[in-house]
Amino acid sequence: MQTKLLLIVCDGLGDRPVNGVTPLEIANKPNMDTIASEGICGIMDTVRAGIRPGSDTSHLSLFGYDPFKYYKGRGAFEASGTGLKLQKGDVAFRCNFATIKNGRIIDRRAGRIEDGLDEIANDINTIKLKNIEIIFKRGAGHRGVLVFRGKGLSHNVSDVDPENENVPYNICKPLDNSIDARKTAKLVNEFTKETIDILSKHPVNREREGKGKLPANIILCRGAGIKVDMPSFEEKYGMSAACISATTLIKGVCRDVGMDIIDVKGITGHIDSNIANKADAAIKALKRYDFVFLHIKGTDEASHDGDFNSKKSMIERIDKEVIGRILKHLKDIKDITIVLTADHSTPLSIKQHSADPVPIAILGDVRADDVKRFTERDCAKGGLNRICGINLMDIIMDLSNRSKLFGA
Repeated sequence: MQTKLLLIVCDGLGDRPVNGVTPLEIANKPNMDTIASEGICGIMDTVRAGIRPGSDTSHLSLFGYDPFKYYKGRGAFEASGTGLKLQKGDVAFRCNFATIKNGRIIDRRAGRIEDGLDEIANDINTIKLKNIEIIFKRGAGHRGVLVFRGKGLSHNVSDVDPENENVPYNICKPLDNSIDARKTAKLVNEFTKETIDILSKHPVNREREGKGKLPANIILCRGAGIKVDMPSFEEKYGMSAACISATTLIKGVCRDVGMDIIDVKGITGHIDSNIANKADAAIKALKRYDFVFLHIKGTDEASHDGDFNSKKSMIERIDKEVIGRILKHLKDIKDITIVLTADHSTPLSIKQHSADPVPIAILGDVRADDVKRFTERDCAKGGLNRICGINLMDIIMDLSNRSKLFGA
């Protein structure tokens, strides 16, 4: 009998020890440990061993789409995640609302700004550049999306965002010698200067500064990308699929592979997100869809901030409000295979993604191993051994009795 599939990804969950322990090892998480102890465990290189995965490339891989073939820049997924439909020739950029002072980036997230962004985005859309159409839309949190539409554009250009603070922003440069790349880099630099001019005197920023808050006075572009055609998830696996996420990028990846996007009230993509509502939405979606993907961002946010206690607390919230809730309702979700894992490690010690493999546990019709705790080091001893993300869908298709026989 075929089972339904629930893939739960805790963004940036994997870590390295801090004073001898990781947040997963010290957190109180009985429900995650139940999945580990009753299931089969292992560790996983989401893209490939030694490769530091982005959230975009790792999710492509987890869904069974080779990122070395289908990845053509993050910006396209960000655009799709906001609902923008790219045309052939469009170049899209992922953007941050950021704070600049005396030519240096003070905060890449403008204090994780949320308020006033619709007004700012509307005014950014008034920018005019020669022979090019500009489309700018705010995303989740402090993020936005920029699309250049016109002839002779290239996504092969460098980032403006330095991904560091207390440094100047980068000058966008062509990454090849083509006329299109040189033209696009020039347009990005013109756009960046225009954003500084507009936002330095914007009423939203004047009000923020009056309240002692950081202004969003520059737009930092990065991850130039173009849309790539991919086979749909249903074509590839013969399953209906849905995505539950608050993160624009992740929704974009899922939308581009043909998953339905389920909107959930109160979810933010931050550590304050209403993740219990996500769990309820997943439980409900499993009655309609064959495959449900549930993404939780807060663990990654805490990692990028280097906050051990916040990451530990977020893990405990996920365990109680998501995993516990789902396990409690298992009696109402007959015949299901549950996968609990991460898209990449984000060690607190470096505050960025690493190539460290992530823990994975699968609960269902499996050969349970001796692992009792869901941690990086415990799962490494499990029966799945060390797998690659690109193979995950094949593994769980088999465990859910959906695979077809190869050969006679």
